[in-house]
Amino acid sequence: MSITIQARGISVGIGSGAILVSSEPISFLSGVDQETGVVIESGHPLEGQSIAGKVLAFPYGKGSTVGSYVIYALRRNNMAPSAIINTEAEPIIAVGAILAEIPMVDRPDTAIEMLEDGRSASVDGSSGKITLNEN
Repeated sequence: MSITIQARGISVGIGSGAILVSSEPISFLSGVDQETGVVIESGHPLEGQSIAGKVLAFPYGKGSTVGSYVIYALRRNNMAPSAIINTEAEPIIAVGAILAEIPMVDRPDTAIEMLEDGRSASVDGSSGKITLNEN
């Protein structure tokens, strides 16, 4: 049985994959290697993990506006997340997702901390629906 969570659509499209949750914001400039998709920010909860092909859930972005272009470079290098879920979207991540054509939502009616790492999910950035699939 699947579970549907309603959120606000930010960047259109549908992306699916395993959920990867961070309790901390992410800086894409100097926080994520654009060639490998691995989180390189020292001390970050996701340090050493790849975001490539994942439904990446985190509170919000931080850092420089160049982060938008890093998200675009991740997509160009086939290392981007398949979708993004934020507690609250801010311009750096939203612009990056739109440029890279990565489905994105924010303001889910279930806190991102309640999402299970590794659970299969689909994000529809047009309707704002997050579908959690049975594993």
